[in-house]
Amino acid sequence: MKLELAARAGRWSAAHWKTATIGWLLLVAVAIGLGTAVGTKKLTDAEQASGETARGERILDAAGFKRRASESVLVQSRSLTPDDPAFKQSVHGVLAALAARPEVTAVRSPLAPGGKGQIAADGHAALVQFELQGRESTSTDRVQPVLDAVAAVQRTHPAFTIEELGQASAQHELDQTIGKDFSRAERLTVPITFLILLLAFGAFVAAGVPVLLAFSAVLGSIGLASLLSHVAHASDATNSVILLMGMAVGVDYSLFYLKREREERAAGRSSREALHRAAATSGRAVLVSGITVLIAMAGMLFAGSRIFTSVGVGAMVVVFVSMVGSLTVLPAVLGKLEDRVDRGVVAVGAAGLARVLRLLRWEPRVLTRLKSRRTLLQRLKSDRAESRLWGAVLRPALRFPAPAAALAAAFLVLLTLPAFHLHTRLLGLGDLPKSLQIVRTYKQVERAFPGAQVPAEVVVRAPDVNAPEARAALADLRRQALATGVMNEPVHTAVNARGTVARVDIPLAGNGDDATSTNALRRLRGEVIPATVGRLHGAQVAVTGETAGNYDFNRTTTSRAPLVFAFVLGLAFLLLLVTFRSIVVPLTAIALNLLSVGAAYGVLVWIFQDGHLQGLLNFQSNGSVVTWLPLFLFTVLFGLSMDYHVFIVSRIRELVDRGYSAEDAVSRGIRTTASTVTSAALVMVAVFAVFASLSTLDIKQMGVGLAVAVLLDATVIRGVLLPATMKLLGRWNWYLPRWLGWLPTAKPSVRETGPGEGVRGNREVPPAALGASAD
Repeated sequence: MKLELAARAGRWSAAHWKTATIGWLLLVAVAIGLGTAVGTKKLTDAEQASGETARGERILDAAGFKRRASESVLVQSRSLTPDDPAFKQSVHGVLAALAARPEVTAVRSPLAPGGKGQIAADGHAALVQFELQGRESTSTDRVQPVLDAVAAVQRTHPAFTIEELGQASAQHELDQTIGKDFSRAERLTVPITFLILLLAFGAFVAAGVPVLLAFSAVLGSIGLASLLSHVAHASDATNSVILLMGMAVGVDYSLFYLKREREERAAGRSSREALHRAAATSGRAVLVSGITVLIAMAGMLFAGSRIFTSVGVGAMVVVFVSMVGSLTVLPAVLGKLEDRVDRGVVAVGAAGLARVLRLLRWEPRVLTRLKSRRTLLQRLKSDRAESRLWGAVLRPALRFPAPAAALAAAFLVLLTLPAFHLHTRLLGLGDLPKSLQIVRTYKQVERAFPGAQVPAEVVVRAPDVNAPEARAALADLRRQALATGVMNEPVHTAVNARGTVARVDIPLAGNGDDATSTNALRRLRGEVIPATVGRLHGAQVAVTGETAGNYDFNRTTTSRAPLVFAFVLGLAFLLLLVTFRSIVVPLTAIALNLLSVGAAYGVLVWIFQDGHLQGLLNFQSNGSVVTWLPLFLFTVLFGLSMDYHVFIVSRIRELVDRGYSAEDAVSRGIRTTASTVTSAALVMVAVFAVFASLSTLDIKQMGVGLAVAVLLDATVIRGVLLPATMKLLGRWNWYLPRWLGWLPTAKPSVRETGPGEGVRGNREVPPAALGASAD
């Protein structure tokens, strides 16, 4: 793809604004309509699993088991046992309530023969186990009447603890909590983004264009993702990632474009010429940034998990759609609006804008000094986007580049150190917000029946699992499992209708996610199974379940991580090599971005694994980081940080080509892009901070990790480490070995004389030959 494509697309769209705008609206509308019509195809349990767990789930799917949701009712007393009449009466009350519900089937009483395993070791608790009719995937729609029936029994027997727990009831309560959380996130994301852009641009129209473009890209991408889910099934997290990534990159790309167009108009150029220059410069940066982010998102396709594949596909769709919108419909709209894009300033005025800010309890003094609307308008028009604050930061970094680079790098390395003892695990019921009733019930059941709610499922496929040899092996499996001391009652065995597959549920010691449960799983797989059902002739055996799923997912992502890193870093290096015709620029970009990612990992470990700031962030540490997050953070952060890097370095290269010295090009390039980077970073940090305020621990970790990384990247790295490094490297920034001289050279779309001769062809002119800065 030629890099001049961005300039051509911008010029064509501006000249055919109706076609471009209507085409975009039709694309979004058709995508939403088709996506709604066909629906979303979700990943099955077998598709979400990895390794041996996936094999076990596939066997169960093919066996024709009716995968119903399993539920339990805990009946507990502080002093009585199931032999006492009052305890029996409470259990019979539960059984009667369940029998009256048409949603309930396969009820197992702890008082029935063979129900000993459903009575706690201390004799003061019992489990009534049952299943919900219908498909497991839709069980949350039918569980509420059963919960109400159990609650009625609790009111009748106040001396006992009678509470329900299971897959459907837990998911039902979690869905309500997550639904409220994400509704709040969706309500806050767009207004916060708009407010930040209003402060950045000082005009309602200019602030509204990026928000509308980003949000329409998100809506269209969700529709397209629904269509693609029929080819690559979607995970539950895909739409959330589309919203998060779409608002982040969509606003970023619009900012890059719109800020440059305004800057060119402020320099005295006509609206048409300013738009063409923005298309040739910032449009090119958007194109390169978009392709780099696409490469980073594509890395998730190599993670060995269909969950990552689904998230990666969704992220790639929204990044591509946002990039296309920024290169087409954005210049079309700007071309039509011309200087009317600044409208809204007069209508708002200083007092009006101050009132908006007061809604957020923030009243900058500068606004109180703007006594009239004319003063505000004049101030906005005279702004040349050269931040005094960034100038103050840059001066010492460029004057003392070596100490500045060393201190900044040391700070980031210090933040990275906690990451070296990173521990990951998937979340379980016990990691949900402690305010949920289901979590308190889970803790009670876990204390009375360790591992009962998250048992290992041993799947045995054989020609006939009802044959005497197979039945003996299954009985031996039960006996040897309980003899280990790390596997517990109740053990249940189910056989499919054809008699070819048996599923044995064996509770493991521990909470399902800790080292005790993992050790029990290893003993089950490595000792018990080979000595029992593993000896059956022609049998296939696999262990699935929550503990096994966590263990296999961890092993898969760990083994695939080097491949993901190599793919993302390798292709990003090649893209930047071709873009900037330099071998140094991609190497420094990769090094700086890895420092950013490493620092984010370290902060995550320090906060969530080591348990700091629990009160401030409203969470309780489980001593780990969620399993999927490190790989997800790497791909997302690498892509997002490349946005800033490409945008800044493109401007620096543009100034070098116009004849500025290395130091002046770095200083001017960063100062003229500082307001854009700051605004984009504020939008991202604000959006990610909204997600960090949600209840569930994994989403909170994702929001904090992304917000911290973007903040560090936009300040320490882009404000100190990047300029100091580029100052130290000087002309070596643009070094290209002679044997790579065949790489294509992008034709300069904007020709402008500079203070010196600059770059002749592709050969760097020695610094002595370069003129002084125009500043």
